[in-house]
Amino acid sequence: MFRVAMVGAGGMATTHARCYAALPSARVVGVMDARAEAARALAEPHGAEPFSDLDAMLKATRPDIVDVCVPTPFHAEYVCQAAEARPRGIVVEKPMGRSVADCERMIAACAATGVPLFVAHVLRFFPEFVAAREQVIAGAIGEVVTVRTRRGGPFPRAWENWYGNVDWSGGIILDLVIHDLDWLRWTFGDVERVFAAGLSGKAGSGERIERDYALITLRFRSGALGHVEGTWADPGGFKVTFEVAGTEGLLEYNHNQPSSPPFVAALQRSAEAGPGVPVPESPVTVSPYQAELDHFLTSLTLGTTPRVSPRDGLEAVRLALAANESIRTGEPVSLS
Repeated sequence: MFRVAMVGAGGMATTHARCYAALPSARVVGVMDARAEAARALAEPHGAEPFSDLDAMLKATRPDIVDVCVPTPFHAEYVCQAAEARPRGIVVEKPMGRSVADCERMIAACAATGVPLFVAHVLRFFPEFVAAREQVIAGAIGEVVTVRTRRGGPFPRAWENWYGNVDWSGGIILDLVIHDLDWLRWTFGDVERVFAAGLSGKAGSGERIERDYALITLRFRSGALGHVEGTWADPGGFKVTFEVAGTEGLLEYNHNQPSSPPFVAALQRSAEAGPGVPVPESPVTVSPYQAELDHFLTSLTLGTTPRVSPRDGLEAVRLALAANESIRTGEPVSLS
């Protein structure tokens, strides 16, 4: 039985805690959040103990797994602190960190203590994305020429409106589009050049945003081109689509794509809506969020390599930050 300690008590921490509760091999024993009331609210239904200090939780619960689900700029601090306690494994929600340096710091801390670090890039566990990758690798559509993805919905609302603080969230590319960037790199290989246009990439330090949009062009080392779109300005519900065109066929997927959403009117109404963060859904019996956590626990039990490595998490952050740099400078960014 894996004893799990949650760091954070927000929306994604709640999702992860529910997934652990559904796994016979796991039990949530502690929840830490700077907001004592939030920690109690998440801990109570799981029979766990609430904390407002990580060190106190680690000493009291002696967890096997530490799951870090706090706003992005705090990932490195908590992962490195957790690594010192030498649990059997650490989970960190995507994006891995706010900077490449943060990611490298986490990798070094976990390597020094021998603690496996798993970056929760859940798109690698969505069946439709896994199936598309398998078809590409099997050569079902021949040589890939172009790939197009789109992801987004209304602007997310959470604690302290941290998504609107670009210094913290990194905007839509680092926080949301990074899902697609990781899947694209996993499926089509490394990227050699990035060019992007968007909104938050031009935001100055301390500037707050209320909506965001980005369009990214990727040139893969294979020669294929990628077109990646992300929006936090679509009030018509969370939508996902991808299209992969090859020399011998086409792969296509659409989720929740209405024919003509009422963009302007609904955007005005959405400003009156309560807090919330859209979470991608899947119709399968076992949610991809549960599947990814079960996969990591199974890998620890069997001593196998998880599907997502710390280096994968770092490279996804590197891609996202390159796109933001391209928006800021108006120039393409080359990746070595």
